[in-house]
Amino acid sequence: MTLIDQKAVVLFQGDSITDAGRNRNDGASLGSGYANLVTALFTSKYPEKQASFLNRGISGDRVVDLERRWEEDCLALKPAWLSIYVGINDTWRRYDSNNPLTTEEYYTTYRRLLTSAKEHLNAKLILIEPFVLPVNNSQKQWREDLDPKIQAVRELAGEFKTLYVPLDGLFAQAATQTGPAYWAPDGVHPSPAGAALIADAWLKAVKA
Repeated sequence: MTLIDQKAVVLFQGDSITDAGRNRNDGASLGSGYANLVTALFTSKYPEKQASFLNRGISGDRVVDLERRWEEDCLALKPAWLSIYVGINDTWRRYDSNNPLTTEEYYTTYRRLLTSAKEHLNAKLILIEPFVLPVNNSQKQWREDLDPKIQAVRELAGEFKTLYVPLDGLFAQAATQTGPAYWAPDGVHPSPAGAALIADAWLKAVKA
C-alpha cells in the first residue's frame, strides 16, 4: 500500500525538468513531464485516496532561486508531501555562464529549505538527485562539479531521513542499452521515455 495518506497534498518543486512547460497562470497545471505522469498513474491507481498534486517547478532555477520563492511556492501551499528535484542548473551555469555555485553553498542552501519545510510543515520529504547523461565531450567535464552535489543530496537525504530517488545511477544504467540521447536528447532534459523513468522511480519510492 502506498505511503501517501488520504487527501494528501503533494508538491513537486524544482527546475525545468519538473516545470516541463506547465502553465504558470494555472495553479493546477502539471506540465508534460514526470510530475504529470506521476499524477496520472497515482490517481488512476488510488482514486480512493483523493490525493492532489501541485507543480511549482520553474525552468532555470537553482537551489538559491528555490529559496527566494520558498514561502510562496512551498510553505504557503502546506503540502503533506514535498518532492524536491534541483541541482543540474547549479552545475550548468558554471560552464555556460561562468556563474558557479560551490557544493558547500548548494548544500547549506538546500539544508535550509529542508529545515524550513520540517519546521513549518512537518512534511514528508522526497529528494530526487540530479543527473547528467553526457551527449558531448564538453558535458563530460560537468561530472567534476555535479558529482559532489549529488553526494550532498545523498547526505541530506540521510540526515533528514527522506525518501530518495537515485536518478543519476538509474539514467546511467538505462543509457548503457540505448546511448544517452534516447533518455535525454541534450543530456539534461528527459525525453518522454526519460520522464517515464523518473515517474516510475518516484512511484516506487512512495510504494505506489
